[in-house]
Amino acid sequence: MRRPLIATGLTLALAAAALPARAACDVKGAQIEEGIAAKKELLEDANAQTVRDLRTLRDAAIVLETYKFPGECEVLLGIAKSLLANPDKTIVQGGNTDEDEAESLVEAREPKAKVPADEKAPAAKAPAPKAN
Repeated sequence: MRRPLIATGLTLALAAAALPARAACDVKGAQIEEGIAAKKELLEDANAQTVRDLRTLRDAAIVLETYKFPGECEVLLGIAKSLLANPDKTIVQGGNTDEDEAESLVEAREPKAKVPADEKAPAAKAPAPKAN
């Protein structure tokens, strides 16, 4: 009696292990690109930045999923979906035209890592030592 119960438990465990694990963060299932295509407001040239922002959020979610941050990935997808659900409100919210803020944001995006001096420009060849 006990042996069939153990065999059943073992069979269930093996079957569960054989099934593919469900992705913790379903970026593809969020259908961000399909949502963008379905909203005529977002297809207008004036709203290109909003579309870029939505795609950036999607791409960031992919990065988070890749580095095993499923919770943060889901949060990002939730934000993207909420922005996508109401494009008129999203467009108004994203309409900041403050040039100083824009400049500081562009500056913040610039890489800050220093390039070693030997990688900046090819070093000049040192003259060969003279034979005596």
